[in-house]
Amino acid sequence: MSMRIKKDDTVRVISGNDRGKTGKVLVVFPERRRIIIEGVNMIKRHSRPSSHNRKGGIISKEASIDVSNVMYLCNRCNSLAKLGSRELEDGKRVRICKKCGEII
Repeated sequence: MSMRIKKDDTVRVISGNDRGKTGKVLVVFPERRRIIIEGVNMIKRHSRPSSHNRKGGIISKEASIDVSNVMYLCNRCNSLAKLGSRELEDGKRVRICKKCGEII
């Protein structure tokens, strides 16, 4: 089954410690059904000094979150919505917001 959430979509977390946070999808891992959202599910990593990171120390970065824990945030109706698909006259398939029917 394919994921309907794509890169650069705006989503809101609906369950877990970061519930209610909104962010843009940065990376999608469809084979694992996980996504990375900007500013959500932050973890701390301890890193050694290296040529890439001179000082080392504790680095804070985003971790992946399961796609079932987020919902798409529609720009037009400004609410959480499920995504559907529709075929246009020219045979092209597009994603739509199931609340307002707008093409995404």
